[in-house]
Amino acid sequence: MIFLYVLLATYIAAVNFYAFRLVRSLRDECDVPSPDERGGNAKLLLAGALGGAIAVYAAMFAMRFRLDNCLLMLGLPLLAVWNVYCFYLGFRGIYLFL
Repeated sequence: MIFLYVLLATYIAAVNFYAFRLVRSLRDECDVPSPDERGGNAKLLLAGALGGAIAVYAAMFAMRFRLDNCLLMLGLPLLAVWNVYCFYLGFRGIYLFL
């Protein structure tokens, strides 16, 4: 049972680390801020849906990157609430699987 807790905590840490690094790499490669050459919203939303919404949202504010994108500013907090609820269910009900 402890192994499952460690596995879930490792997954959460890895996804959040990947999400933070993704925002950083997108910011670094975005030299031209024109709207038609911007990409990567799908990557950020996918990383948020996998469990890194809080890291993406925090990294966007820390790096002041894409704060004008309405889809990300509305979608990521909703995904963050969903992520926290799923993680809560995972840690609370993990003993049901055994």
